[in-house]
Amino acid sequence: MNKYFEIVEFIRKMYNKPDGFIPLHAPIFIGNEKKYLEECIDTTFVSSVGKFVDLFEFRMAEYTGSSKAVSCVNGTNALHLALLLVGVNSESEVITQPLTFIATANAIAYTGAKPIFIDIDKDTLGLSPLKLERWLKDNVELRTQNSKPYNRLTGKRISSVVPMHTFGLPCRIDEIVTICEKYNIPVVEDAAESLGSLYKGKHTGTFGKIGVLSFNGNKILTTGGGGMLLFNDEELAKRAKHLTTQAKLPHPWEFNHDEIGYNYRMPNINAALGVAQLEQLPNFLESKRKIAEAYKHFFLTSSFTFISELPDAISNYWLNTILMRDRDERELFLNYTNNNGVMTRPAWTLMNKLPMFLNDISGDLSNSEYINDRLVNLPSSVLYLP
Repeated sequence: MNKYFEIVEFIRKMYNKPDGFIPLHAPIFIGNEKKYLEECIDTTFVSSVGKFVDLFEFRMAEYTGSSKAVSCVNGTNALHLALLLVGVNSESEVITQPLTFIATANAIAYTGAKPIFIDIDKDTLGLSPLKLERWLKDNVELRTQNSKPYNRLTGKRISSVVPMHTFGLPCRIDEIVTICEKYNIPVVEDAAESLGSLYKGKHTGTFGKIGVLSFNGNKILTTGGGGMLLFNDEELAKRAKHLTTQAKLPHPWEFNHDEIGYNYRMPNINAALGVAQLEQLPNFLESKRKIAEAYKHFFLTSSFTFISELPDAISNYWLNTILMRDRDERELFLNYTNNNGVMTRPAWTLMNKLPMFLNDISGDLSNSEYINDRLVNLPSSVLYLP
């Protein structure tokens, strides 16, 4: 257990906490959060109308390089709406990766569509372009009457591909988009964990048709609960905003709606928190990179592998990640660290192994299974910044 003891001591020293509990990822509030929240309360604009909603959307679009951003009450709702906007329905199928948070698969299920699970790359932990292209070539045909891709086995249309930038590590998203363009499949990027991450100089969530961010309490930027849709198509963004407000037609007093809508708008009070957090994001990212560099240097001489960003990527290192030798060692490590006050976590159970998705289509998932047996997330909270 000596090597595990050394890791625990290193983490405690890094966080300057010789005893007590060290969480996996805690929020930090050192800016204008209280000031903006008090303004919401003083003006009584605490619901989905107020200046901070518009300001948060504007500044997030500006930060990510998107044409428009539309806020939602959480990331799962945002992903659900994104899938609806690109035409996903109960007569279609959606390709995603099995190594992801349950929200990705749940959002697909909300539309009535069926997920198809395709393997990841070991170095990015995200959807593998090679495995994706191979599966599409073997299983999909473009029908001449509408140039849409259909699964030869089920006859259903492949209506979207949803890659995820896992733990903030950008996947090979440009290759994925290029492959999908050949098959006329819209890409919805699950960038929930990757605010501040870049791939080839471009922000994650801006490569596909729509990108999705999350601002849950454990994310690098939090609004308590919240999500955001990123668009390069302004008309699509306009439709998204309409749907998030119950599809209500503008009128001074009448309540008319032109289609099924959703109560998905982010409240002003959450957006106020987001605006304040976004002001601090450059400092948060700087701190996160220092933490990642410290971990990387520490594990150079160990038997564990620290997962680093690709050479042409910049990760926000939301959750720092190492690989153990096998599942048995992973369990020993998780048991030791958590019993000694340092919170560590394995990856999520693979989606294809959950009872709701056992009967859904999967490709060869050997990389996902390898990673799932070995992966551990380490404490990654932003260090206090004066």
